[in-house]
Amino acid sequence: MAFEDQVKAFGMTNLLIESDIDRLESKLSLKLRDVDKGDSNQNAIERAYFPQFEESLRNEAAAMAKSYELFYCLEKTIRKQISDLLEANKGSDWWNDTIVPQHIVGEVKKRIQREQESAITPRSFEPLDYTNFGELGEIIKANWQIFASIFSNTKAVEKVMFNLNSLRNPIAHCSLLAEDEKLRLELSLRDWFRLVE
Repeated sequence: MAFEDQVKAFGMTNLLIESDIDRLESKLSLKLRDVDKGDSNQNAIERAYFPQFEESLRNEAAAMAKSYELFYCLEKTIRKQISDLLEANKGSDWWNDTIVPQHIVGEVKKRIQREQESAITPRSFEPLDYTNFGELGEIIKANWQIFASIFSNTKAVEKVMFNLNSLRNPIAHCSLLAEDEKLRLELSLRDWFRLVE
């Protein structure tokens, strides 16, 4: 075996071992190694405060982390797809056009105002980021003539958005997802990407 092939085999073997250790840690709720993930200040805070929470709560949080990551990525992707498509069809000032239902525009203004009055760092400078998940579906339906270019069926979009909105609530409000709901999240994720293929 050539030296380059030996190095590749060594690297792949290490990756497989790490993957097996990760799987065992997850399956057995163990911590077999302490991997520094970079932010030493964050790690210090975790070491100081995280152990003060009940172990069962820490285990729930670890179990929910992947669902949160999946939903976070999906929701950000959906927002970007909506924004990109509306900008491509209506220009960069599409939010101020009449294409977003006025009750949504009004609610977003209220949310932005509340955030400004609370003196916290703004979550975004994009009004679309202040919409809730159900409102995203309403924006798609209100502009179906534009979104029909990527979606084939309005009922299918409504169904997938409804399922995702139902799953979003327990994830966003720190409730543990049942195994069936984790499966439903994975299926809804697949459904979304099937819609936009």
